[in-house]
Amino acid sequence: MSRTAATSLLALTAIVVTACSAAGGATGADAGPPKPGGTLRLGISSSPDCIDPQQVGTNASLNVGRQLVDSLTDQDPATGEIKPWLAEKWESNADSTAFTFHLRDGATFSDGSPVDATAVKTSFDAIKALGPKSQLGSGYLAVYKGTTVVDPKTVKIEFSVPSAQFLQASSTMSLGVLAPAAYRKTADQRCQGDGLIGSGPFVFESLKQNQEIVLAKRKGYNWGSSLFKHQGEAYLDKIVPEPGVRTGSLASGQLDAITDVQPVDEPQFTGNGFTEPTRPNPGIVFNLHANVTKGVLTDEKVRQAVVKGINRPEVTNTVLTPNYKPATSVLGSATPFYTDLSPLLAYDPAGATALLENAGWLPGPDGIRTKNGQRLTAKVVFSLVFNQNKSVLELVQQQLRKIGFDLQIEQRTTAESVQITQSGNYEYLWYNTTRADPDILRNLFSTKANNRSKLSAGNPVDAPLDAQSSTVDPAKRKPAAEEAQRAIIEHGYSAPVFELTQVLAHGPNAHGVGFEASSRLQLFDAWVSGS
Repeated sequence: MSRTAATSLLALTAIVVTACSAAGGATGADAGPPKPGGTLRLGISSSPDCIDPQQVGTNASLNVGRQLVDSLTDQDPATGEIKPWLAEKWESNADSTAFTFHLRDGATFSDGSPVDATAVKTSFDAIKALGPKSQLGSGYLAVYKGTTVVDPKTVKIEFSVPSAQFLQASSTMSLGVLAPAAYRKTADQRCQGDGLIGSGPFVFESLKQNQEIVLAKRKGYNWGSSLFKHQGEAYLDKIVPEPGVRTGSLASGQLDAITDVQPVDEPQFTGNGFTEPTRPNPGIVFNLHANVTKGVLTDEKVRQAVVKGINRPEVTNTVLTPNYKPATSVLGSATPFYTDLSPLLAYDPAGATALLENAGWLPGPDGIRTKNGQRLTAKVVFSLVFNQNKSVLELVQQQLRKIGFDLQIEQRTTAESVQITQSGNYEYLWYNTTRADPDILRNLFSTKANNRSKLSAGNPVDAPLDAQSSTVDPAKRKPAAEEAQRAIIEHGYSAPVFELTQVLAHGPNAHGVGFEASSRLQLFDAWVSGS
């Protein structure tokens, strides 16, 4: 069955996307029509140690890399629909193991070479060759078989097993296309911008670690995504992302906009000439992900009780802000094929207590339940990738004590958390993962992929996860994705808690700072006034 750009995802249900402006903020309409020129001084959360979008996985890096590369396709943030970019149209075969893209005319890399089928093949082969160095792309291309140049403007990309997720992956900056000349440099050199030759609306100019990155407008750019609000060159002459103290610098006017506004800092940018665009992250929400082979979590009733024992609205109302949503599924509400499973995630301490008592877990002298001398306790490993993680987990810990469950919180560095995850030596993991496609569930829950729950064969999630991966047809994909989400929660493989939200803030001179479908920055339509 063939799928084209015009029909591939038209049946997607609408995605709830939040985009709010605080009272008093200057909108684009208030400031008049967009004006070319000027520099956007952008405060980012950390200093990227690599800016090659094919290699990196952090938002700070991806927000930079997105501006340098174009992708075969783009994804509509509002609907999830896949739209043309470097490819004008495409088809997939019946089992989603082959995708053929027809490239547009006229696109060139910043070294002047054409964006043709050979360049696409070279780029995808190189991403595959990066292996684990490609933090996100390696997952998208895990079953990559190879790319065939059909003719200069037609390229066929094949996989060894069904891979419907690839259509969305082709819209990401992680699979953004670099020029063949880029691969004359080493991966480490490209990380620092040396040889980072893309076809995007901006080009790399300089990088000073822990100080600033400078991106400059690509002259003559005229092959933007069909989702861009204007065509031709970008408005901005330069973008200068800077790590450091963001909130004070924005408040004092040293920066035009900042990313990753933390909940405690949101009030100072509500009004007073500031604007706070927000968007919930698609993908897997912040959750307690259970290893079903460890300790008390081998008992399904215990895992189910934990799901019922968490008061999610209390978490968002107490520790976070109204910009954050309580989880209503293991997927965030901005994810294509998200299903609202609120009844399964309702706070129900009485139901949790009944499950535990029926399973033989009885209250101990300190209120923590025991069974045959074993305490009802499990450890959760987390890192401060989001600065409110500890506060959230401390509140969840208090909530679970009310049902007699002792959640022990173990903070580790990000690197240590990665090692623990890879080793499988954990009870609960606390994390979220951003991706605007439900296949992220297969990547983390399937026994054929990372299998973080350590499930055995014959479990209830493998079949629906395989089904959603085998077709790009929304009518078939949606029910399979819904079945997987439901099974994950019903069996307590995950206890979802809240959706991460990207909160930006910008002053009165910054306009058009937007989100792409994965809630990362798209700055092609951004502009500044008063410069």
